[in-house]
Amino acid sequence: MRKSEEGADGVALAGIVKSFGATRVLDGIDLAIEGGEFLTLVGPSGCGKSTLLRIIAGLETADGGTVAIGGRRVDHLRPDERDVAMVFQSYALYPHMTVAGNIATPLELRRLTLAERLPLVRHLSPRRPRVMRGIMAEVRAVAETLQIGHLLDRRPAQLSGGQRQRVALGRAMVRRPRVFLMDEPLSNLDAALRVHMRSELAELHARLGITFVYVTHDQVEAMTMSSRVALMDRGRILQLGTPSDLYDHPATLAVARFIGSPPINLIEGESDGAGGVRIDGARLPIAQGVAGGTRVTVGIRPEALHPAPPRHDGPVLRARLKRAENLGAEWLLHAILPDSAGTAVVARITAAEHEAAQRAGLIGEELALAVSASGMHLFGADGARIAVRRLAGAA
Repeated sequence: MRKSEEGADGVALAGIVKSFGATRVLDGIDLAIEGGEFLTLVGPSGCGKSTLLRIIAGLETADGGTVAIGGRRVDHLRPDERDVAMVFQSYALYPHMTVAGNIATPLELRRLTLAERLPLVRHLSPRRPRVMRGIMAEVRAVAETLQIGHLLDRRPAQLSGGQRQRVALGRAMVRRPRVFLMDEPLSNLDAALRVHMRSELAELHARLGITFVYVTHDQVEAMTMSSRVALMDRGRILQLGTPSDLYDHPATLAVARFIGSPPINLIEGESDGAGGVRIDGARLPIAQGVAGGTRVTVGIRPEALHPAPPRHDGPVLRARLKRAENLGAEWLLHAILPDSAGTAVVARITAAEHEAAQRAGLIGEELALAVSASGMHLFGADGARIAVRRLAGAA
């Protein structure tokens, strides 16, 4: 582990194990988070991502393994000694305090004595006014960064969900922590506000240059904000890489299935031993080097399927159109392959492509879908990705 050029601290996890009773929640997690990066832990509910975040924060104790921040082990340190800031899903704001009071709380706890915080005697301290002036100057600066400077006198009940989220962020920021930890902070917001806050969080990270470790079950959040993504399932990391790595080169069928919206199309097939996979009468040229008769699963991204023009010389899937879904700039074509399993597939095309295909009579009850080889993936019976060489001339 090393620090980034900005001087931000990284986080190193080695052999993290955690069980609750007989249930193994984390099963030997090794993870190096670079200083200054935005790393997202993503996966289905119960995969262990929030538990791992709480172990970094010191709110949970690992049964085995080590946690280091900035190159120094912190397993023995209390949460308040680790110099990390955590933002929770519930915001955890004090309802009786103003926005300014909520943001100032961490600094007051750090800079004022117990007597200087007590309501009846705090005014007797000669140094308290000077300390509070400094604290409030920092509070105002953070509030202006988050564009909530005009809300400092309001209480949480008077704020929208997005405003409350900014207050929670401000309370974390004002501490100037070494690491930000965020546990599904946008899950309570409506869809439009989540999109807006994703952009704000990404911009905030770029401005601060601090290490962000973010937990979500929403793969769109993970793909749009992160420097790298760690996809977890059943207490293990299935794949770690950039969002493009996970999307373009999924290591397993589970990764391919989880990453992508709409989800990847998965079709059972068999290698013909001559570089192709046979699927319901079609031959897809992606299995060169795979022994004939091998049962495989072909994954096809929705954007790799398009209405096929007449006399198309590339691979084509014959399908029956069930419905077309208009998303404005895009259309989703939901179709069924005429195989015994009635496999459902989805094609994602642009609105212009949809209009042109309709004019050409390419979209009807029966549909021919051209397959782009660049959007196809191959997986074995064990779910692992099969490295293949596509045939020359494949679409």
